[in-house]
Amino acid sequence: MKHCFFLALLLTSTFCLGAKDKLPPSFKKIQLTDQFWCEGANFGDFNHDGKMDVVAGPYWYEAPDFKKRHEYYPATEKFTRKKTDGPQETIPGFEGALGTNNTYSKNFVAFTHDFNGDGWTDILILGFPGEQSYWYENSKGKEGHWLRHTAIDVTDNESPTFADLTGDGKPEIICSSKGFLGYAEPDWQHPERNWRWHSISPDNKYHKFTHGLGLGDVNGDGRKDILEKDGWWEQPADLAGDPIWRFHAFQFSVAGGSQMYAYDVNDDGLPDVITALAAHGYGLAWYEQLRTKSEKGEIQFQQHLILNPEAKPNSYGISWSQLHALELVDVDGDGLKDLVTGKRFWAHGNHGDPEPNAPAVLYWFKLVRSKDKSVDYVPHQIDNDSGIGTQVVVGDINGDKLPDVVVGNKKGAFIHLQSKKK
Repeated sequence: MKHCFFLALLLTSTFCLGAKDKLPPSFKKIQLTDQFWCEGANFGDFNHDGKMDVVAGPYWYEAPDFKKRHEYYPATEKFTRKKTDGPQETIPGFEGALGTNNTYSKNFVAFTHDFNGDGWTDILILGFPGEQSYWYENSKGKEGHWLRHTAIDVTDNESPTFADLTGDGKPEIICSSKGFLGYAEPDWQHPERNWRWHSISPDNKYHKFTHGLGLGDVNGDGRKDILEKDGWWEQPADLAGDPIWRFHAFQFSVAGGSQMYAYDVNDDGLPDVITALAAHGYGLAWYEQLRTKSEKGEIQFQQHLILNPEAKPNSYGISWSQLHALELVDVDGDGLKDLVTGKRFWAHGNHGDPEPNAPAVLYWFKLVRSKDKSVDYVPHQIDNDSGIGTQVVVGDINGDKLPDVVVGNKKGAFIHLQSKKK
């Protein structure tokens, strides 16, 4: 499918300039490292200087040039590879693009937050599915490893997230754990203690490698619901006693994708659902919420493809596999939320998945609404040699009020700084 990639370069630039945006944002790539430490990276002001630093794996990189790094937990992983002239050499990190074998990082998703209220930004690492997750307490400017606290003993699903689900203004870990779907919240007076788990489902035997998870207000009642590939869980009005949430079945995808969102795409007042169709295959779609309901009163949805569910270029000539991370954010400042996604490089190594060695592309899709109420997602390529991991993070890193992109994966760690339009 190499022709799809080269065709995309031509068609994307040609079509996008005529799709109601004069000149799309451009991005400058900074590669922090070519070593594989994590599948997710994030940003925060870790040294309290008012500038946003970047965390990727066991290191945080100091703004503004991100050249100085600090090790906040032990960077002990390494592997050996044979040099072209014969001898072996030792490479720091997990074996990724610098090697040939398939391995996995213990660092799947990263978030930042001041957990203990001391004014310093801490780091939350959601680990390999089925294992513990930790938060690291900022050492307040002191060099050395940060104090580690266990957040939750078992974090399952490959797209766990950290957001305010309950509406109390404080974030929780949303994931599955030991077969149940639910969320974990700290005792904010004692965040160093293990977080309290709240099941919102029966024991559905959710596998630790289940794909597809998100949150959003699906039914418009002001409360955030939990989305999964097979439907959505309606948050009740009262969470006291940890009630089982009502499940509404709807197959958004078969294999499960990545992060999922509820957002009114077509501006009709009804929240729609956005999801990748297969984390290790093809496809990206938004599901239009319909005004008509089923005979049982259930909300119905209509699928609208953005990327095809097979190796077939869309109308803009693009197609790629491994859409293992997805972000919903206003990239170009027009007030509409766009999509940022790409290809997770070597998700299962250099063979097995479709097109594992194709370019590791990173794209944003501009949401365009027309007067006739139709909707289009116009693709813009950010890069073709970084991709995504199990997470892609977008936010203003350098303080210019423009969204930037942070990525960690088997190719290393990257910042894509958005440039101001001239």
